[in-house]
Amino acid sequence: MRTAALERNTKETRIKLELNLDGSGEGTIDTGIGFFNHMLELLKKHALIDLSVKAEGDLDVDYHHTVEDTGLVLGQAINQALGDRKGIVRYGFASIPMDEALCETSLDLGGRPFLVMQSDMKHLMVRDFEVKLVEEFFRAVSVESRSNIHLRQVYGDEAHHVCEGLFKSFARALRMAKAVDPNEKGVPSSKGVI
Repeated sequence: MRTAALERNTKETRIKLELNLDGSGEGTIDTGIGFFNHMLELLKKHALIDLSVKAEGDLDVDYHHTVEDTGLVLGQAINQALGDRKGIVRYGFASIPMDEALCETSLDLGGRPFLVMQSDMKHLMVRDFEVKLVEEFFRAVSVESRSNIHLRQVYGDEAHHVCEGLFKSFARALRMAKAVDPNEKGVPSSKGVI
């Protein structure tokens, strides 16, 4: 079973997360941030992972700590659930249209954390949610999951649609990369380890 259950408690946030990489999109999401809940719902559905998140944070300050720390815990859970990464496809790519927006993700679960996010929407708001927090979330996921993530807004002029496109494209890329390849007998790396 490729699963993980983690908790992170700090003076700023308290996060409990359960993950099953071989799920069907089930689980409950409650971060206290409506728009972020929506994005995580999209992630679990389109990645076909079971994901439950209960996050309590200092939302009276802002959303930054809750979003970033949730990304840290999710990244840790992905890393733990992947184990030694034997037999996985490793790479994933998805291009997702969302009305007028088109977004792409290229993903490598190969053990090297790095994030690139290209978006014209970074400094816009969706209601009271700053789109820049999407980048903070995925940076945290990248570092803790030891994954190389490239997110790109190809075009689009509605911030909500762009955010959806980014999360859905990441989800579909993860769905591809985490899959077990029956032809891969070891670790998908010429080094022999990831």
